[in-house]
Amino acid sequence: MNDKSRRNFISKLALGTTAMAIPSKLKSSENNSTEKIILDKNALGFQWNTLDPFLFCVHHEDYYPKGNDQLAPDKKDLEGRNIGQDFVVKDGWRMYHGETVPGFPAHPHRGFETLTVVRRGIVDHADSHGASGRYGGGDVQWLTAGKGIQHSEMFPLVNKDKENTMELFQIWLNLPAKNKFAKPNYKMFWEKDIPKVNEKDHNNNNIQIELIAGEYKNIKAIAPPSDSWASDPNNHISVWIIKLAPNAQWTIPSSVDNLNRNLYFYEGDNITIDNQKIENYHSVSLTSNKDITIQNGNKDSSLLFLQGRPINEPVVQYGPFVMNSKEEIQQAFIDFQKDNFGGWAWGEPGKTHGTKERFAEYIK
Repeated sequence: MNDKSRRNFISKLALGTTAMAIPSKLKSSENNSTEKIILDKNALGFQWNTLDPFLFCVHHEDYYPKGNDQLAPDKKDLEGRNIGQDFVVKDGWRMYHGETVPGFPAHPHRGFETLTVVRRGIVDHADSHGASGRYGGGDVQWLTAGKGIQHSEMFPLVNKDKENTMELFQIWLNLPAKNKFAKPNYKMFWEKDIPKVNEKDHNNNNIQIELIAGEYKNIKAIAPPSDSWASDPNNHISVWIIKLAPNAQWTIPSSVDNLNRNLYFYEGDNITIDNQKIENYHSVSLTSNKDITIQNGNKDSSLLFLQGRPINEPVVQYGPFVMNSKEEIQQAFIDFQKDNFGGWAWGEPGKTHGTKERFAEYIK
Protein backbone atom coordinates (compact mmCIF):
# COMPACT_ATOMS: atom_id res chain seq x y z
CA MET A 1 0.00 0.00 0.00
CA ASN A 2 1.53 3.32 -1.05
CA ASP A 3 1.59 6.48 1.09
CA LYS A 4 -1.44 7.97 -0.67
CA SER A 5 -3.46 4.80 -0.11
CA ARG A 6 -2.46 4.74 3.55
CA ARG A 7 -3.56 8.35 4.04
CA ASN A 8 -6.86 7.59 2.33
CA PHE A 9 -7.36 4.53 4.50
CA ILE A 10 -6.74 6.48 7.71
CA SER A 11 -9.21 9.09 6.48
CA LYS A 12 -11.81 6.36 5.94
CA LEU A 13 -11.23 5.05 9.45
CA ALA A 14 -11.71 8.55 10.81
CA LEU A 15 -15.04 9.12 9.05
CA GLY A 16 -17.70 9.52 11.68
CA THR A 17 -15.00 9.61 14.36
CA THR A 18 -13.84 13.18 14.19
CA ALA A 19 -11.10 14.43 16.45
CA MET A 20 -12.65 14.72 19.87
CA ALA A 21 -11.50 15.50 23.36
CA ILE A 22 -13.52 13.47 25.85
CA PRO A 23 -13.02 14.22 29.54
CA SER A 24 -13.17 10.70 30.90
CA LYS A 25 -14.89 11.82 34.09
CA LEU A 26 -17.97 12.65 32.01
CA LYS A 27 -18.16 9.03 30.88
CA SER A 28 -17.67 7.38 34.25
CA SER A 29 -20.07 6.32 36.97
CA GLU A 30 -18.91 8.78 39.58
CA ASN A 31 -22.52 9.66 40.37
CA ASN A 32 -23.65 6.06 40.87
CA SER A 33 -26.71 6.21 43.06
CA THR A 34 -26.89 3.76 45.92
CA GLU A 35 -30.62 3.45 45.14
CA LYS A 36 -30.69 2.86 41.39
CA ILE A 37 -29.74 -0.45 39.78
CA ILE A 38 -30.14 0.58 36.12
CA LEU A 39 -28.38 3.88 35.46
CA ASP A 40 -29.01 4.11 31.72
CA LYS A 41 -30.52 2.13 28.85
CA ASN A 42 -29.77 2.28 25.11
CA ALA A 43 -30.82 0.56 21.92
CA LEU A 44 -27.87 -1.10 20.19
CA GLY A 45 -26.75 -0.11 16.71
CA PHE A 46 -23.68 -1.17 14.76
CA GLN A 47 -21.35 0.56 17.23
CA TRP A 48 -22.22 0.15 20.91
CA ASN A 49 -21.93 2.81 23.59
CA THR A 50 -19.12 2.15 26.06
CA LEU A 51 -17.84 3.69 29.28
CA ASP A 52 -14.30 4.49 30.44
CA PRO A 53 -11.96 2.55 30.41
CA PHE A 54 -13.61 1.01 27.32
CA LEU A 55 -13.56 3.15 24.18
CA PHE A 56 -15.46 1.23 21.55
CA CYS A 57 -17.39 -1.97 20.97
CA VAL A 58 -18.84 -3.30 17.74
CA HIS A 59 -20.70 -6.52 17.01
CA HIS A 60 -19.94 -7.96 13.58
CA GLU A 61 -22.39 -10.59 12.37
CA ASP A 62 -22.13 -11.54 8.70
CA TYR A 63 -23.54 -14.52 6.86
CA TYR A 64 -20.91 -14.87 4.15
CA PRO A 65 -21.46 -17.20 1.18
CA LYS A 66 -19.25 -20.11 0.17
CA GLY A 67 -15.63 -19.13 -0.52
CA ASN A 68 -13.63 -19.53 -3.71
CA ASP A 69 -9.94 -20.38 -4.21
CA GLN A 70 -9.01 -16.84 -3.08
CA LEU A 71 -10.95 -17.28 0.22
CA ALA A 72 -13.31 -14.64 -1.14
CA PRO A 73 -16.88 -14.26 -2.38
CA ASP A 74 -17.42 -14.78 -6.09
CA LYS A 75 -17.08 -11.60 -8.13
CA LYS A 76 -20.77 -11.64 -9.02
CA ASP A 77 -21.55 -11.33 -5.30
CA LEU A 78 -19.54 -8.08 -5.14
CA GLU A 79 -21.69 -6.30 -7.68
CA GLY A 80 -23.51 -3.26 -6.31
CA ARG A 81 -21.19 -2.85 -3.33
CA ASN A 82 -19.08 0.14 -2.36
CA ILE A 83 -15.87 -1.85 -2.46
CA GLY A 84 -13.28 -0.55 -0.02
CA GLN A 85 -15.93 0.93 2.22
CA ASP A 86 -18.81 -1.53 2.27
CA PHE A 87 -20.59 -1.22 5.62
CA VAL A 88 -24.17 -1.62 4.40
CA VAL A 89 -25.64 -5.09 4.90
CA LYS A 90 -26.46 -6.62 1.52
CA ASP A 91 -27.47 -10.26 1.18
CA GLY A 92 -26.66 -10.63 4.89
CA TRP A 93 -23.03 -9.52 4.84
CA ARG A 94 -20.52 -6.70 4.35
CA MET A 95 -17.02 -6.45 2.86
CA TYR A 96 -15.94 -3.63 5.22
CA HIS A 97 -12.64 -2.24 3.84
CA GLY A 98 -11.78 -5.48 2.05
CA GLU A 99 -11.60 -5.46 -1.74
CA THR A 100 -11.21 -9.20 -2.40
CA VAL A 101 -11.48 -10.88 1.03
CA PRO A 102 -13.79 -9.25 3.60
CA GLY A 103 -12.22 -7.51 6.55
CA PHE A 104 -9.86 -4.72 7.48
CA PRO A 105 -6.58 -4.48 5.50
CA ALA A 106 -3.45 -2.96 7.02
CA HIS A 107 -4.25 0.00 9.26
CA PRO A 108 -2.47 1.66 12.20
CA HIS A 109 -3.26 1.97 15.91
CA ARG A 110 -1.64 3.78 18.80
CA GLY A 111 -2.47 4.32 22.46
CA PHE A 112 -4.95 1.54 23.33
CA GLU A 113 -5.71 -2.18 23.10
CA THR A 114 -8.04 -4.22 20.91
CA LEU A 115 -9.82 -7.36 22.09
CA THR A 116 -11.16 -9.37 19.17
CA VAL A 117 -13.62 -11.93 20.51
CA VAL A 118 -14.54 -14.37 17.74
CA ARG A 119 -17.67 -16.42 18.26
CA ARG A 120 -17.95 -17.92 14.76
CA GLY A 121 -15.72 -17.74 11.70
CA ILE A 122 -12.01 -17.13 11.12
CA VAL A 123 -9.77 -14.05 11.40
CA ASP A 124 -6.35 -13.78 9.73
CA HIS A 125 -3.90 -11.47 11.50
CA ALA A 126 -0.68 -9.90 10.21
CA ASP A 127 1.17 -6.91 11.60
CA SER A 128 4.00 -4.47 10.96
CA HIS A 129 6.26 -6.06 13.58
CA GLY A 130 6.32 -9.42 11.80
CA ALA A 131 3.70 -11.31 13.81
CA SER A 132 0.84 -13.24 12.26
CA GLY A 133 -1.90 -15.67 13.17
CA ARG A 134 -5.20 -17.32 12.38
CA TYR A 135 -7.88 -17.69 15.03
CA GLY A 136 -11.62 -18.13 15.40
CA GLY A 137 -14.46 -20.26 16.72
CA GLY A 138 -14.31 -18.98 20.30
CA ASP A 139 -10.72 -17.69 20.34
CA VAL A 140 -9.77 -14.19 21.52
CA GLN A 141 -6.89 -11.98 20.41
CA TRP A 142 -5.74 -9.29 22.88
CA LEU A 143 -3.54 -6.79 21.05
CA THR A 144 -1.64 -3.98 22.78
CA ALA A 145 -1.08 -1.30 20.15
CA GLY A 146 0.98 0.82 22.55
CA LYS A 147 3.41 3.11 20.77
CA GLY A 148 2.23 2.03 17.36
CA ILE A 149 1.44 -0.93 15.15
CA GLN A 150 -0.16 -1.67 11.80
CA HIS A 151 -2.24 -4.80 11.54
CA SER A 152 -4.69 -6.42 9.19
CA GLU A 153 -7.79 -8.33 10.27
CA MET A 154 -9.19 -10.31 7.36
CA PHE A 155 -12.17 -12.67 7.36
CA PRO A 156 -11.21 -15.47 4.93
CA LEU A 157 -14.03 -17.59 3.56
CA VAL A 158 -12.33 -20.90 4.26
CA ASN A 159 -15.36 -23.09 3.55
CA LYS A 160 -15.96 -23.83 -0.13
CA ASP A 161 -18.82 -26.26 0.47
CA LYS A 162 -20.94 -24.26 2.91
CA GLU A 163 -21.62 -20.71 4.06
CA ASN A 164 -19.02 -18.88 6.15
CA THR A 165 -20.80 -17.27 9.08
CA MET A 166 -18.75 -14.66 10.95
CA GLU A 167 -19.61 -13.29 14.38
CA LEU A 168 -17.21 -11.32 16.55
CA PHE A 169 -16.94 -8.47 19.00
CA GLN A 170 -14.17 -5.94 18.76
CA ILE A 171 -13.63 -4.06 21.99
CA TRP A 172 -11.21 -1.17 22.45
CA LEU A 173 -9.73 -0.83 25.94
CA ASN A 174 -7.89 2.40 26.70
CA LEU A 175 -4.33 2.53 28.03
CA PRO A 176 -3.39 5.01 30.75
CA ALA A 177 -0.94 7.75 29.76
CA LYS A 178 1.98 5.92 31.40
CA ASN A 179 1.46 2.89 29.10
CA LYS A 180 0.44 4.52 25.82
CA PHE A 181 3.96 3.96 24.47
CA ALA A 182 4.23 0.36 25.62
CA LYS A 183 5.86 -2.16 23.30
CA PRO A 184 3.28 -3.47 20.80
CA ASN A 185 2.42 -7.15 20.92
CA TYR A 186 -0.51 -9.51 21.07
CA LYS A 187 -1.60 -12.50 23.10
CA MET A 188 -3.86 -15.35 22.04
CA PHE A 189 -6.54 -16.78 24.30
CA TRP A 190 -7.40 -20.08 22.63
CA GLU A 191 -10.99 -21.23 23.09
CA LYS A 192 -10.01 -24.40 24.94
CA ASP A 193 -8.09 -22.37 27.55
CA ILE A 194 -10.75 -19.73 28.28
CA PRO A 195 -12.50 -20.55 31.60
CA LYS A 196 -16.20 -21.30 31.33
CA VAL A 197 -18.20 -21.56 34.54
CA ASN A 198 -21.32 -23.71 34.24
CA GLU A 199 -24.04 -23.34 36.84
CA LYS A 200 -27.70 -24.12 37.42
CA ASP A 201 -30.23 -21.83 39.04
CA HIS A 202 -32.77 -22.87 41.71
CA ASN A 203 -35.00 -24.31 38.96
CA ASN A 204 -32.18 -26.31 37.39
CA ASN A 205 -31.87 -23.96 34.39
CA ASN A 206 -28.46 -23.80 32.74
CA ILE A 207 -26.15 -20.79 33.00
CA GLN A 208 -22.66 -20.29 31.54
CA ILE A 209 -20.22 -17.47 32.27
CA GLU A 210 -17.23 -17.30 29.91
CA LEU A 211 -14.33 -15.36 31.44
CA ILE A 212 -12.28 -13.42 28.90
CA ALA A 213 -11.05 -11.01 31.57
CA GLY A 214 -11.65 -10.78 35.29
CA GLU A 215 -12.65 -13.20 38.00
CA TYR A 216 -15.88 -14.93 39.00
CA LYS A 217 -16.29 -17.00 42.17
CA ASN A 218 -12.51 -17.32 42.56
CA ILE A 219 -12.09 -18.55 38.99
CA LYS A 220 -9.74 -16.27 37.09
CA ALA A 221 -9.50 -15.53 33.40
CA ILE A 222 -6.22 -15.87 31.52
CA ALA A 223 -3.82 -13.11 32.57
CA PRO A 224 -4.05 -10.05 30.30
CA PRO A 225 -0.95 -8.42 28.73
CA SER A 226 1.29 -6.86 31.38
CA ASP A 227 0.87 -3.25 30.18
CA SER A 228 -2.91 -3.43 30.13
CA TRP A 229 -5.18 -1.49 32.50
CA ALA A 230 -6.68 -4.95 33.10
CA SER A 231 -3.40 -6.31 34.50
CA ASP A 232 -4.00 -4.55 37.86
CA PRO A 233 -6.72 -6.43 39.77
CA ASN A 234 -7.60 -3.19 41.57
CA ASN A 235 -9.09 -1.98 38.28
CA HIS A 236 -11.69 -4.80 38.33
CA ILE A 237 -11.75 -5.28 34.56
CA SER A 238 -14.26 -7.92 33.52
CA VAL A 239 -15.14 -9.09 30.03
CA TRP A 240 -17.66 -11.91 30.29
CA ILE A 241 -20.03 -13.63 27.88
CA ILE A 242 -23.10 -14.90 29.70
CA LYS A 243 -25.47 -17.53 28.32
CA LEU A 244 -28.83 -18.08 29.99
CA ALA A 245 -31.22 -20.93 29.28
CA PRO A 246 -34.91 -20.06 28.95
CA ASN A 247 -36.32 -18.70 32.25
CA ALA A 248 -32.92 -18.92 33.96
CA GLN A 249 -32.15 -16.54 36.81
CA TRP A 250 -28.61 -15.38 37.51
CA THR A 251 -27.01 -12.70 39.66
CA ILE A 252 -24.08 -10.46 38.75
CA PRO A 253 -22.14 -10.27 42.03
CA SER A 254 -21.58 -6.87 43.61
CA SER A 255 -18.17 -5.24 43.37
CA VAL A 256 -16.66 -2.00 44.66
CA ASP A 257 -18.13 1.48 44.19
CA ASN A 258 -17.55 3.68 41.14
CA LEU A 259 -16.88 1.03 38.54
CA ASN A 260 -18.43 1.36 35.10
CA ARG A 261 -20.62 -1.59 34.15
CA ASN A 262 -22.36 -2.17 30.83
CA LEU A 263 -24.45 -5.21 29.99
CA TYR A 264 -25.20 -5.81 26.29
CA PHE A 265 -28.19 -8.04 25.55
CA TYR A 266 -27.51 -9.18 21.99
CA GLU A 267 -29.33 -12.49 21.63
CA GLY A 268 -32.68 -13.62 23.02
CA ASP A 269 -36.18 -12.25 23.52
CA ASN A 270 -36.19 -10.27 26.77
CA ILE A 271 -34.68 -10.14 30.23
CA THR A 272 -35.84 -8.42 33.41
CA ILE A 273 -33.61 -6.45 35.79
CA ASP A 274 -34.97 -4.61 38.83
CA ASN A 275 -38.54 -5.10 37.55
CA GLN A 276 -37.65 -3.46 34.21
CA LYS A 277 -38.04 -5.48 31.04
CA ILE A 278 -35.10 -5.15 28.65
CA GLU A 279 -35.78 -6.01 25.04
CA ASN A 280 -33.35 -7.77 22.73
CA TYR A 281 -30.48 -5.68 21.32
CA HIS A 282 -30.40 -3.15 24.14
CA SER A 283 -27.73 -2.29 26.69
CA VAL A 284 -27.98 -1.15 30.28
CA SER A 285 -25.48 0.65 32.49
CA LEU A 286 -25.55 -0.76 35.99
CA THR A 287 -24.47 0.23 39.46
CA SER A 288 -21.39 -1.65 40.62
CA ASN A 289 -21.92 -1.99 44.38
CA LYS A 290 -25.00 -4.25 44.40
CA ASP A 291 -25.88 -7.79 43.42
CA ILE A 292 -27.94 -7.54 40.23
CA THR A 293 -30.36 -10.32 39.38
CA ILE A 294 -31.22 -11.06 35.75
CA GLN A 295 -34.38 -12.97 34.99
CA ASN A 296 -34.31 -14.41 31.49
CA GLY A 297 -37.34 -14.67 29.23
CA ASN A 298 -38.51 -17.81 27.44
CA LYS A 299 -35.67 -18.08 24.91
CA ASP A 300 -31.93 -18.73 25.15
CA SER A 301 -30.13 -15.43 25.78
CA SER A 302 -26.57 -14.21 25.32
CA LEU A 303 -25.08 -11.12 26.96
CA LEU A 304 -21.73 -9.34 26.91
CA PHE A 305 -20.63 -7.80 30.23
CA LEU A 306 -17.97 -5.07 30.39
CA GLN A 307 -16.81 -3.70 33.74
CA GLY A 308 -13.87 -1.61 34.87
CA ARG A 309 -12.53 1.20 36.97
CA PRO A 310 -12.38 4.36 34.83
CA ILE A 311 -8.92 5.67 33.96
CA ASN A 312 -10.26 9.23 34.32
CA GLU A 313 -7.76 10.84 31.96
CA PRO A 314 -8.51 13.05 28.96
CA VAL A 315 -9.28 11.07 25.82
CA VAL A 316 -8.50 12.56 22.42
CA GLN A 317 -9.31 10.25 19.53
CA TYR A 318 -8.90 10.58 15.80
CA GLY A 319 -9.71 7.42 13.90
CA PRO A 320 -7.18 4.75 14.87
CA PHE A 321 -5.22 6.86 17.38
CA VAL A 322 -6.27 7.44 21.01
CA MET A 323 -4.13 9.76 23.10
CA ASN A 324 -4.43 12.35 25.89
CA SER A 325 -4.01 15.54 23.85
CA LYS A 326 -4.38 16.92 20.32
CA GLU A 327 -0.60 17.42 20.20
CA GLU A 328 -0.10 13.69 20.82
CA ILE A 329 -2.55 12.89 18.01
CA GLN A 330 -0.58 15.14 15.65
CA GLN A 331 2.62 13.40 16.73
CA ALA A 332 1.03 10.01 16.05
CA PHE A 333 0.40 11.02 12.43
CA ILE A 334 3.97 12.32 12.10
CA ASP A 335 5.43 9.12 13.55
CA PHE A 336 3.27 6.91 11.35
CA GLN A 337 4.24 8.80 8.20
CA LYS A 338 7.90 8.51 9.22
CA ASP A 339 8.18 4.72 9.45
CA ASN A 340 4.66 3.28 9.13
CA PHE A 341 5.05 1.83 12.63
CA GLY A 342 7.54 -0.74 11.40
CA GLY A 343 6.60 -0.94 7.72
CA TRP A 344 4.63 -3.67 5.99
CA ALA A 345 6.50 -6.73 4.77
CA TRP A 346 3.48 -8.80 3.77
CA GLY A 347 2.93 -7.53 0.23
CA GLU A 348 -0.83 -7.18 -0.06
CA PRO A 349 -2.49 -5.10 2.71
CA GLY A 350 -5.19 -7.75 3.20
CA LYS A 351 -2.90 -10.65 4.08
CA THR A 352 -4.52 -14.08 4.42
CA HIS A 353 -3.00 -17.42 5.37
CA GLY A 354 -4.22 -19.91 2.78
CA THR A 355 -5.20 -23.31 4.11
CA LYS A 356 -3.34 -23.12 7.44
CA GLU A 357 -4.94 -24.28 10.65
CA ARG A 358 -5.26 -21.85 13.55
CA PHE A 359 -1.83 -20.63 14.69
CA ALA A 360 0.01 -17.71 16.31
CA GLU A 361 3.46 -16.32 15.55
CA TYR A 362 4.44 -13.55 17.92
CA ILE A 363 6.69 -10.49 17.71
CA LYS A 364 10.28 -11.56 18.19
